[in-house]
Amino acid sequence: MIKKFSSLFLLTALSVVSIFAQTKPRARDLGVPFDGTPGANNAITDVKGVEVGYTTLISGEGDKAVRTGVTAILPQGKSFAGRLFAGWHALNGNGEMTGTTWIEESGGLGSPIVITNTHSVGVVRDAVIEWGAKKFPGGGYSGDFSLPVVAETWDGFLSDINGFHVKKEHVFAALDSAKSGPIAEGNVGGGTGMMAHSFKGGTGTASRKLDERAGGYTVGVLVQANYGSRPLFQVAGVPVGKEITDLRPTPGKTTTSAIANKKFDEGAGSIIVVVATDAPLLPHQLKRLAQRVSLGVGNMGGRGENSSGDIFIAFSTANAAEFGKNEGIANIQMLPNDRINMLFWAVAQATEEAILNAMVAAETMTGYKGNTAYALPHDRLQQALKKYNRFVEPKK
Repeated sequence: MIKKFSSLFLLTALSVVSIFAQTKPRARDLGVPFDGTPGANNAITDVKGVEVGYTTLISGEGDKAVRTGVTAILPQGKSFAGRLFAGWHALNGNGEMTGTTWIEESGGLGSPIVITNTHSVGVVRDAVIEWGAKKFPGGGYSGDFSLPVVAETWDGFLSDINGFHVKKEHVFAALDSAKSGPIAEGNVGGGTGMMAHSFKGGTGTASRKLDERAGGYTVGVLVQANYGSRPLFQVAGVPVGKEITDLRPTPGKTTTSAIANKKFDEGAGSIIVVVATDAPLLPHQLKRLAQRVSLGVGNMGGRGENSSGDIFIAFSTANAAEFGKNEGIANIQMLPNDRINMLFWAVAQATEEAILNAMVAAETMTGYKGNTAYALPHDRLQQALKKYNRFVEPKK
């Protein structure tokens, strides 16, 4: 049975939610078959040093409904030991990720990566700079903290996006709460008010651990999933979107026609994907990893539609000390291109699982003007997998 948020929960004050372990079922728990071997937490935090923090904002009803938040990814935790090599890619550019021109130019990342809603990018960007200035006082212009990476997806169906509810203190809270280990998924952080394939979407994560013969490297992925049409939605090759054709987003009685007629089945929305690895890769190789996110999105049914902002970033935690040198010659390690294929596979695999983890963890949400997005029903997902002989008995 689909459950809506209780009125008591909806009327609570804006809540700041730190990072906690996921206590809900994940896609693997439902018998979904996935290729590859996950890390210990099956999360982006399986890459050593990476930390994630959230601020989740839920309050009010009707015109005052707030269903939004902030997700912060700290590539080296709060220590910022040095700059990291990075690369980025846009499958379709109807979206925003700040700081990418400097990443393209320098090949480096020296700031947190923060994700929020479309109309809060400016305040979040400014807050990241202020947070950095307070953490490292006395500094001047920096191509890193002065040009931070902030990305967005649109949550205006469920949240009062023009109310500009995300404030700098919410960004500070997400950054300060960032931790390693297991992380929550679904209706949390920047993913709070998001939808995917006309189901409730949100924040999801997954990882892959390569075999020692392939270097034993780890790849972690975090997604903010708010994209995709229902008819194209697939899970492990199963056309789930054609098996579950009901439970579509329901506009409230006072919703304007522009929002009510939003073409979800044509892939309206966006997806932001962050890829982390400990493999020693250079910027051009990390750009190649970011490009392979597109394959995972495509396997789930995303097609980079015209109205979708599909923007991906990848970074490596290797070479930080050398890349951050200010003098002398940096001694950089690089994985040969001929050994990179397993990382490509890992990125696509982890992206698929992270998207589905976001949808499996998400709960039905009623928000702005009474609009409702329904959760992906676990039992019917399992029925579809069984119908196509793709269900695997979950491990105890």
